[in-house]
Amino acid sequence: MLPDTVLTVLRRLNGAGFAAYAVGGCVRDTLLGKTPVDWDLTTAARPEQVMALFPGHSIPTGLQHGTVTVRSHGQSFEVTTFRADGVYSDHRHPDEVTFSTELSEDLQRRDFTVNAMAMDAAGEITDLFGGRGDLRNGVIRAVGDPDRRFGEDALRILRGLRFAAVLGFAVEENTAAAIRAKAHTLQNIAAERITAEMTKLLCGPDACRVLLDFPDVIGVFLPEVLPAVGFDQRNVHHIYDVWGHTAHAVGAAVSDPVVRWTMLFHDLGKPNCFTVDETGTGHFYGHGKVSLAIAREAMSRLKFSNEHRDAIAALVDWHDRVIPVTPKAMRRCLNALGQEGTARLIAVKRADNLAQSPAYRDRQKQLDEAEEIVAELLARDACFSLKQLAVNGADMMALGLHGPAVGRMLRALLEQVLSEQLPNDRDALLQWAKENR
Repeated sequence: MLPDTVLTVLRRLNGAGFAAYAVGGCVRDTLLGKTPVDWDLTTAARPEQVMALFPGHSIPTGLQHGTVTVRSHGQSFEVTTFRADGVYSDHRHPDEVTFSTELSEDLQRRDFTVNAMAMDAAGEITDLFGGRGDLRNGVIRAVGDPDRRFGEDALRILRGLRFAAVLGFAVEENTAAAIRAKAHTLQNIAAERITAEMTKLLCGPDACRVLLDFPDVIGVFLPEVLPAVGFDQRNVHHIYDVWGHTAHAVGAAVSDPVVRWTMLFHDLGKPNCFTVDETGTGHFYGHGKVSLAIAREAMSRLKFSNEHRDAIAALVDWHDRVIPVTPKAMRRCLNALGQEGTARLIAVKRADNLAQSPAYRDRQKQLDEAEEIVAELLARDACFSLKQLAVNGADMMALGLHGPAVGRMLRALLEQVLSEQLPNDRDALLQWAKENR
C-alpha cells in the first residue's frame, strides 16, 4: 500500500532496529483512496541516528523538534522522532519537546483523529483514537480534549474547518463547540498562516456549508464579514441574506483561489449601501466600490501577495458592472483584465448569478455567449493590447514623434481599434497616426 520510495526509508530504519511509520495526512489520504502530496514519517530513532543512517541524503531541517529531511529516489521525506510536546505558551508552537520511544505518545499530541493514524512498512494501521471510523462517517474530531488541542495551537481551529470544507466532513459537536470557544485565539496566528489555511478552506468542495456554519470564527480575523450575517436583502433577486448569498457564491465558483476570494469579498459592502425604495425593495447602489475598499483593507492586513491582491481587487471592482455581450465589450474586458482576468470575471459573474434566486438565474446563457465570443476573439488573435498593435514605437518615431508622444499615439491607436473605428492594419494605423500627430 505504501510507495517503494517510502518503504525504502522505513525499511532502512527498521533494519537498524528502529520502529518507523508513515503518519498523519498521508495515511488519511491513502485510506481515502487519494494519492498523498507529501509523506511524513515518524520513528523511534533520534535525529542524529536518522542522519547517520542516511549519510549524504539527510538535512537537519528542524532538530529542535526532532525533524530531519531525508532524500530518497528524488523525493524528500520529513522524518520526525516520536515526541511529546510541552506547553504552548504562544498558542502555536510547543515551548519544548521531549523525545519518546512510544508511538502512542506521538499520536496523542496530534490534532484530529483522521490525522492521528500511523502505517508501518507492512501496511498495518495503528489507530488509537477512532480515526478510521471518523473517516468512514465523515467526521472531524479532535484527538482527546478539544479545548486542550486548540489551546495548544490556535491554527488547528482553522485547519479543522479547512478539513471539513475540503473533505466534506461534519465537525463533531464537542470539537465545534471548542472551535467557537477558542476562536479568539486565532488573533495570535500570523496573517500569512491564516491566509494560507483560509485559501484552502475556500477552495474546498464544501466551503459553502462551513462558511454558513462558522461565520463567527471567520469573523475573528475577517470582521468585515460579520455585518453581512443575517442582513436581509429585501429584493426579489435574492433568496439569501448577504452572508448566505456570499457563501453560496463561493460554493458555486470554480475552485480558483482568486475567484473564490473574490466571491467572499464581492458583496461585503452591501450593508453599508443599503437603501429601501417606496415599494419596500432593497437596493445597494455603489456597493461594488465599497466592497473593493473593504477587500483592499482586508487583503493588506492578511498579507496577500501583490499578484493576488491586484487580481482580486480588479474582479471585485468589475463584478457588478453591466457588460454588453458583444465582441466590442469583450475586447475591452480583455484589454482591461487580460485573458486570464476576463475568464475569471465571467466565472465570478456566473457564481454570483447562481447564488441568486432561481427565477433570476437566466444570465447563465449570456455568460455562455460571452465565453464563446472571447474564445472567438482569441482564436483569430483579435487585437486588445498594445503589444498586438500592427505598429510599434519605432513606427511612431519614424513619423516624427518622440518621448511621451509615442506612448500617447499608440494608446490612441489602440482605442481606435478597440472601438472598432479602425482595423488592426498597419497601413490604416499609420495613415491615422499621420493625420492626427
